[in-house]
Amino acid sequence: MREDGYIPGPDGTPWERAAPEALGFDAAAVADAVAFARAHETPWQHDLAAVIAKGHFEEGPWAEIIGPTRPRGDPNGLILRHGRIVASWGDTRRVDMTFSVAKSYLSILAGLAVQDGLIADLDQHVGGSVRDGGFDGAHNGAITWRHLLQQTSEWEGTLWGKPDLIDRNRDLVLEGRGKAKGTHRDLAPPGGFWEYNDVRVNRLSLALLRRFARALPDVFAERIMRPIGASASWEWHGYRNSFIEIGGSMVPSVSGGGHWGGGVFIHAEDQARIGLLMLRCGRWGERRLLDERWIALSTEPCPIKPDYGFLWWLNHGNDRYRAASEESFFAVGAGGNVTWIDPATGIVAVSRWLAPAAYDGFAARVVRALKG
Repeated sequence: MREDGYIPGPDGTPWERAAPEALGFDAAAVADAVAFARAHETPWQHDLAAVIAKGHFEEGPWAEIIGPTRPRGDPNGLILRHGRIVASWGDTRRVDMTFSVAKSYLSILAGLAVQDGLIADLDQHVGGSVRDGGFDGAHNGAITWRHLLQQTSEWEGTLWGKPDLIDRNRDLVLEGRGKAKGTHRDLAPPGGFWEYNDVRVNRLSLALLRRFARALPDVFAERIMRPIGASASWEWHGYRNSFIEIGGSMVPSVSGGGHWGGGVFIHAEDQARIGLLMLRCGRWGERRLLDERWIALSTEPCPIKPDYGFLWWLNHGNDRYRAASEESFFAVGAGGNVTWIDPATGIVAVSRWLAPAAYDGFAARVVRALKG
C-alpha cells in the first residue's frame, strides 16, 4: 500500500487499520517489536509524584512539586505507516504525563507565532517584543528566539521559583545520577553553549504567551488539535504560581516538561496524530496547518548540537538511535515517552513507558520488520 495521503477521521470515528503485509511489513516481525515494547517497561514506578519527589530530576527544596501530577499507566503505543495503524498495544487511550514531549509542542506553537507575524525574525532579540523584564541587561538582552528554541540561550534568572542554576551542568545520560547538576558554571554568551534546561524552556513558553496574548493550550487546541481531529481529553498545565494577567484575566503559563508537575497530559493516539501532521510537513488532508518551512527549520541541526533542532531530537549520523533512519526526528519525554517520525519510511511510532535504554532495540525491530 503506497502513500495516498490518508488521514484518520475525527476522534470517535474508526482509525483505519491495515494488515502488516499491506503496509510492507512482515507480520511476525511486527509482533516481535510489539512484544519487545511490552516486555521492556520503564523502571519508573507508577507513582510519578514519588519519582519527582525522590529526586530523579532534582534534590532537596528544588524538587518541590508545584504543578499537577498523575500516576502513570502501563506500556502502550502504536505504529503507523502512511497514516494507517499497523500495530498497537496496551491502552492507547489512557491520558498520561509526557514530560519533555511538551517541548516539541512548544516548537509547533513557535511556528504558529512565526506564521502569524508575532515573531518577525528568529534572530531578533526576544526582548525587542517581550518586555517583561526577563530579557533585560546585556546578557539576557542578547538572547534570540533561535537561541531559546535550540536550548543555547544561557538565559539567567529565576522563573516560577526555580532558578536556571537547577539545570546547569545537566547530563541527560546521567539523569537522576548526575551529581554536578545544579552547581555553578560560568555562562557562555547566548548561542555559545548547549544545555538542556527546563527553566529556560519555561521562559520560552512565557515569551510565547506574551506574544499570543492568549493561553497557549487554547491556541494549540484551536490551531492544531481540533483540526487534526484529536480528542478533548488532553490537558496542558502550568504551575500553581505560573499565572499572569492577560487582558484582565489570569492566564496560566504552561510548562515544557514535568520536572515539577504540569506539562502535557495526553494519550498515544492523539500523539500519533501530531506525529502524522509533522510527517506530512504541516498538512492535514487539504488543510495547511503549519508552514512546511517551519518543519524544515525545526529539524535543522543546531550548529553546536547536531542531534538537536528546535526542541526536537534529530538522528543525523544515526547518533541518537542507530536503527532509525537519519531523517528521523523525535519528541522525547522522560520515563520512556517517544514519538518517532520517519519521513524516509512513512512511519510514525508512539511508545509510552518503554525503558529508554531499550528504545534502540524497539526501533531496530520495527525497521527489520519492513520487507523493503
